[in-house]
Amino acid sequence: QVQLVESGGGLVQAGGSLRLSCAASGLTFSSYRMGWFRQAPGKEREFVAAISWSGGNIVYIDSVKGRFTISRDNAKNTVYLQMNSLKPEDTAVYYCAADLLPRVDVTAGRNYPYWGQGTQVTVSS
Repeated sequence: QVQLVESGGGLVQAGGSLRLSCAASGLTFSSYRMGWFRQAPGKEREFVAAISWSGGNIVYIDSVKGRFTISRDNAKNTVYLQMNSLKPEDTAVYYCAADLLPRVDVTAGRNYPYWGQGTQVTVSS
């Protein structure tokens, strides 16, 4: 079965950096578009970034542009989210997700059938 396992979360001061990883198994990773989403306490889940199967198409939510970088290593079945210049408002549980089908809207969580369990990111002020 498909498994997505996130790691790399933690507690960091504002302005700091973290690198999240998501290791995938049970699927042909190189065929899947991968996404990162986050959910803060009391808020709805929010799209963060997505990367196409080849890495050639990347989308970010406006609030993380210039600070976060999504990348993937198809040889390692892993997608990454490098987060720099972190802000307290970035505090959330971060989830990776996978989707095989081409979509018009890659930011919608409903378009991703596979999800990891999440990793907590806490940014202190």
